Amino acid sequence: MIIIGEKINGAIPSIKQAIAEHDDELIVKRTLAQIDCGAHFLDCAPSTSTDIEYDTMVWLIDLMQGTTDTPLCIDSPNVKLLARILEEGRLKKAGMVNSVNEEGDKCETIFPIIAGTDWNVIGLTCGKEGIPADPEKKIDIAKSIIDKAVKYGVKLENLHIDPCVMALATMPTAMKDFERCITGIHAYAPEVKVVGAISNISFNMPARKYINVNTMAYAIAAGLDSAIMDPCDRDMMGTIYACEALRVKDKSGRKYNRAFRQGKFGVKK
Repeated sequence: MIIIGEKINGAIPSIKQAIAEHDDELIVKRTLAQIDCGAHFLDCAPSTSTDIEYDTMVWLIDLMQGTTDTPLCIDSPNVKLLARILEEGRLKKAGMVNSVNEEGDKCETIFPIIAGTDWNVIGLTCGKEGIPADPEKKIDIAKSIIDKAVKYGVKLENLHIDPCVMALATMPTAMKDFERCITGIHAYAPEVKVVGAISNISFNMPARKYINVNTMAYAIAAGLDSAIMDPCDRDMMGTIYACEALRVKDKSGRKYNRAFRQGKFGVKK
């Protein structure tokens, strides 16, 4: 499972304040904590007003890159900003772009820049009319994004399709639909990865962690490859390690045992 640490995001109140105050210490602390817990990529999402988003993104990139070699996931709905960051070579190493979709020309803007490189990219199953509820329509959008990736020469193994998991509180079939998207996308292009922002499914539900960890377990069984999540969530990380051992993705449970010994999940000492 590829873990994309979600904790450097201006939508989080503490990070929003840290950005406003240019609190280097908190950003560095959150960065290191996510790495220690097993993140493979680190989200870098200013989530600010458009007039300061570029400067904020550059500040975060420089600060995070000065702290770790872990690749960053540059995250913004503004495709022009993402393209500018890529073209300026702000990143020391290839990371991840979050995201493209089928609403406008986002694929056509980003794909030519990352074609033939080691950059990963997230594609949202979002079309001209927004995010469809029907999983079959989401799969159709995914196919369109995949076809464009092939056209532009983006490595399919670096493409992560996000089926935009819905909230169980408003969509009782949210889990089944998510599973259908995972299997449908893999059937069309086995090399492509499926990613999920798992915690979205528990929005407006009580005791959200129980919904989240069980969603992760079902999703891994269906073939989920990567997740945008809090790697410091011990319950979620324990679920991932256990599921990978049970699904024989972790032969002999070596990763499970090592992670437990390292204190990444289980009873906190």
